[in-house]
Amino acid sequence: MKTSISLLTKNVRTVLAASAAMSVLTFNTAVAQEQEGSADTPEDMEKIAVVGTRAAPRSVGESPVPIDIISDEEFKNQGSTDMVSMLQTVVPSFNVNDQPINDASSLVRPANLRGMASDHTLVLVNGKRRHRSAVITFLGGGLSDGAQGPDISVIPAVALKQIEVLRDGAAAQYGSDAIAGVINFVLKDNNDSGVVEARYGSYYEGDGDMMQVSGNIGLPMSDDGFINLSAEYRTADPTSRSVQRDDAAGLIAAGNTFVNDPAQIWGNPEIKEDIKLFANAGLDLGNDAEAYIFGNYAEREVEGGFYYRNPHTRGGVNAGGLDEDGTPLLLVGDLDGLNTGIECPAVRISDGNVLDNADYGLIADNSTAVGANCFAFNELFPGGFTPRFGGTITDMSLVFGTRGELDNEVTYDVSVNLGQNEVDFAISNTVNPSLGPNTPTSFKPGRYTQSEQTFDFGLTKPFDIGMADPLFVAGGFQYRHETYESFAGDPASYEIGPLGSQGFGIGSNGFPGLSARSQGESSRHNIAFYLDAEMYLTEDFLVAGAVRYEDFSDFGDTTKGKISARWQATENIAFRGAFSTGFKAPTIGQSNVRNVTTAFGTDGELIDRATLPPTDPISVQKGGTVLTPEESESMSFGVVAQFDNGLFLTADYYNIELTDRISTTSGIKLTAEDIEALLAQGVSDASSFTEVSFFTNDFDTTTEGVDLVANYSHEMFGGDTKYSLAYNWTSTEVDQASENISADRIRMLEDNLPAVRWSLTTNHTNGDWRLLGRVNYYGSIYEDHLDSALPIDDIGSEFTLDLEVAYHFSEQLQVVLGAKNALDEYPDDNVLYDTEVAGAAYPVTSPVGINGGFYYLRGIYTF
Repeated sequence: MKTSISLLTKNVRTVLAASAAMSVLTFNTAVAQEQEGSADTPEDMEKIAVVGTRAAPRSVGESPVPIDIISDEEFKNQGSTDMVSMLQTVVPSFNVNDQPINDASSLVRPANLRGMASDHTLVLVNGKRRHRSAVITFLGGGLSDGAQGPDISVIPAVALKQIEVLRDGAAAQYGSDAIAGVINFVLKDNNDSGVVEARYGSYYEGDGDMMQVSGNIGLPMSDDGFINLSAEYRTADPTSRSVQRDDAAGLIAAGNTFVNDPAQIWGNPEIKEDIKLFANAGLDLGNDAEAYIFGNYAEREVEGGFYYRNPHTRGGVNAGGLDEDGTPLLLVGDLDGLNTGIECPAVRISDGNVLDNADYGLIADNSTAVGANCFAFNELFPGGFTPRFGGTITDMSLVFGTRGELDNEVTYDVSVNLGQNEVDFAISNTVNPSLGPNTPTSFKPGRYTQSEQTFDFGLTKPFDIGMADPLFVAGGFQYRHETYESFAGDPASYEIGPLGSQGFGIGSNGFPGLSARSQGESSRHNIAFYLDAEMYLTEDFLVAGAVRYEDFSDFGDTTKGKISARWQATENIAFRGAFSTGFKAPTIGQSNVRNVTTAFGTDGELIDRATLPPTDPISVQKGGTVLTPEESESMSFGVVAQFDNGLFLTADYYNIELTDRISTTSGIKLTAEDIEALLAQGVSDASSFTEVSFFTNDFDTTTEGVDLVANYSHEMFGGDTKYSLAYNWTSTEVDQASENISADRIRMLEDNLPAVRWSLTTNHTNGDWRLLGRVNYYGSIYEDHLDSALPIDDIGSEFTLDLEVAYHFSEQLQVVLGAKNALDEYPDDNVLYDTEVAGAAYPVTSPVGINGGFYYLRGIYTF
């Protein structure tokens, strides 16, 4: 049967080129069953994946490496609404936790596949590389500190036909980042149907109300093409799982009635607006050729909490040092200048409420000459203040190309890929202390933009070399150009005001603005050549190999390879394995970004920590050097079993050795001598920072684990019942690390993710009814609370239960009622919540989250 390529017509959705001896493969279940010759072929054996091979698409069981294929229905049968949380539910080696107060991580949550950082997983859409987010997770919970991966939350679930998760190193096939694996989002391509869904949900506590409306429609584009459009709109209220901080409670007890309770909010940020648009189109050009185009636009505005600023102790705002007796002083600004005009009194904080101090009363009374000239921020914020931090994320992409087959069985695919992601930060309810009473309280501290342009050209061809099947060879070329651009914030967010020389901090407190002299653009390009080969040596033995050469303009070239094999040992059991070398290039952002944020320092105090380029003079003084690629060696071995009773089982062991890992250093204190030396070099902002951090290739790890996936279905109670088990065990050890990586950070790298995670799902359909139950297990973890060396040694393991019931009122209308974490489970109480640096009722990185149970109602109309 001659191989052909689907022209994306109305009746044939997905057919890819294969060898002359192979049958045409489609995603249509009925066709797949007919090819297998049995009506009871296990569902997982019918699912076909494109990712992981450039030969014929393969079923889950036929692949030489582990692949999960998640259908759109399977994916949406859960309470989560954002893409990251949805993936965590269905892929057990994929982990994500809440980031309630964690700088830019609150805007784009880092996720981890197979125990790797968030930028160790390559993301594709319709098989094309997805661009990175502009957000760098400066505070990423240890494992993802400094990571810069794609923002997959901009992809609406309603746009997806299926998701393919390749759980194996694939840098030799796809390039940088594919150390942990590859996730391919396959867009819907139907041209004659649609769906509209409305969803409402809320947490049991009565907060976090979420509303979402989404829709998808497929339309014909002439007689030979399609256009598929998707849209989603979502809002979500914030949550709070906080207790009153010890210091804030002390202020209230001392009579300060201006302190909020709680003073500091731990919980989900508010999603003010989240808009996602996607389009996918294809057109038959005739002569076995087609044109395709797809792209997206998304915009999300998020605002969350930040750390509380104590009106007595906040450095650079309220704390004025100590007098000769060791009594704390309030920081008071002299508006007409020190030693000029009216002198300001020293305000001693001798009790728990400086507002009762008579000397403070003198400066707070602006009707007097002293009061008009002397200023303290307690006049604006008598109870202290808690900034609100957030931003607007804008994402867009456009991919267009053509593919087809020539007369000599050579298939081709030529495409151009344009992508851009921008984050525009915002912070409010804060001050630029150096501006004194003239400070604004809302700032735009700057924005970052990541832009990428990629050209791909690929060829494939089968060769008959006298073996059991033809040798399938694929080769190609890729050119990619990347740009990372920093834009200055509004002047008030970074300018040095008149009180800057009197000990007051400079810039918007909590997230100082990027100054005009620090903005700029950095770019690089790289070229890649790749060659893949795949064939059956015998009817039961498949071998594949890949080699890839890449040359980057900023650090040089690298060559990586991969071999894999699959042996059908018996009718029911097959063995598979792979070995590969991989790499992750340092991103342009990691090499060039400058950022200052508020974090807890090495001594537990709230400080301003600057993240600087590794080549900045401050970084160089502390050991910074030009970044080099991370290098990996990955090995996997597994078994696939398909039994006559319908049980389908895969078990895979993996081992990933990663050297020269890129991350931010732990906070490094600047001494007075450091600052003096840097000022002498002309580094004028050296005195603004308490600690610095920079990106570095500073540690090696070994990660190993086991993935187990099992599926079984049978008839029960007059309906069909499907069971699925997904299990993961992962262990990471830091093999070596420099002194810039603290012991607590090392333990976070090793133990902050649960070593064991599994979920067991039962889905029963009976007539118009559908019932779903899912039991989730999360193993225990360790948390270095707030990155402040205050360890929570034992966050115990947890079980959660998800429930869902659906009823079809007609063929078109379905209503779903469900609950995620239906039994309202919480992690262990935060044993540190009575300390001044906390205020969180629960450990914030717990894998079960800190918000408890969530119920939801969905209405789905198909047409």
